[in-house]
Amino acid sequence: MILTWNHRISSIIIPSPAEMWNTLLDLLQKGYKGHTLWAHLLASLRRLMIAYIFAVVTAIPLGLLSGYSDKIRAVFEPIIAFIRPLPPLGYYTIIILWMGIGDSSKIFLLFLGAFAPIYVSCVAGVTRVKQDYINRARTLGANRRQIFFHVILPSSLPDIFVGLRNAMSSAYATSVAAEMVAAVSGIGWMVLDASKYLRSDVIFVGIIIMGITGILLDKILLYLEKRIVFWKGKN
Repeated sequence: MILTWNHRISSIIIPSPAEMWNTLLDLLQKGYKGHTLWAHLLASLRRLMIAYIFAVVTAIPLGLLSGYSDKIRAVFEPIIAFIRPLPPLGYYTIIILWMGIGDSSKIFLLFLGAFAPIYVSCVAGVTRVKQDYINRARTLGANRRQIFFHVILPSSLPDIFVGLRNAMSSAYATSVAAEMVAAVSGIGWMVLDASKYLRSDVIFVGIIIMGITGILLDKILLYLEKRIVFWKGKN
């Protein structure tokens, strides 16, 4: 910061704190390329949350069932193992060919990015449940459904939340890559577009906003985990 204040480094390389603050105020008031800063941020979050919710409502049931049933796991685990290591941009071009360049392809890409971490954590959570817990429930007369909802699901919740947090980080990072192709709004698109015009002040402001937003999203999930899995870490 001292170097930027003394103008020893060009503002194109590293803008000064004062310049970034003025840029932030300008983005809040006038926006960037026809959209306010809040509009760009909300556009990114809207795509992210739609994809994330779809991933949660599909990956959690499927992951729990896969962990509970070897037959179901044998069907889906090879597919997840194939998709997981692939970089998002590696198959994004195929998704665009199938779904076009609109929001649908971006949301589907984020969905794939969030699905695998949740699924894997759910399977791991179920397989880590101690057999003693299940045997005790059976001794007390519990059927398979009762064992699943009263023993396996609660015991798996800590691992499920680990997957939810990892999925949010993965999907949020992927959203930036998704907005690099044929987008006209979004915080990631704003940063990419600003780089074409050497607007390092906009780039730094956008990166800081993305970082703060990512931290807040993770804190929300961590808060929910502490409220729902309140027994975690207690003997």
